[in-house]
Amino acid sequence: MAEVTTDHDTIRKWTESHGGKPAAVRRTHQGGDVGIIRVMFPDAPQSEHDSLVEITWDEFFKEFEQRQLALLYDKDGMFNKIVGRDTAERRAHGDHDAARH
Repeated sequence: MAEVTTDHDTIRKWTESHGGKPAAVRRTHQGGDVGIIRVMFPDAPQSEHDSLVEITWDEFFKEFEQRQLALLYDKDGMFNKIVGRDTAERRAHGDHDAARH
């Protein structure tokens, strides 16, 4: 079952414990704009990390807070998705179709 968090320590510990790193989508990461953030797993098979660029945790969390994001993740696996906090809130209240288009 996926969980949702906005806690920076939880996100960092979970990511690093699974071999992950903070990243941005390369095509959106330009100049002073971090762009779209992701968690990348460079050693994972089928990973699309070639389209990502590693960023610092400070850059990641600055963008995370500015955009009011949350991390939907599997505590025991590598599944993760960065979603808006409003989407996370609706999912927490039973709307499992929130943000599925």
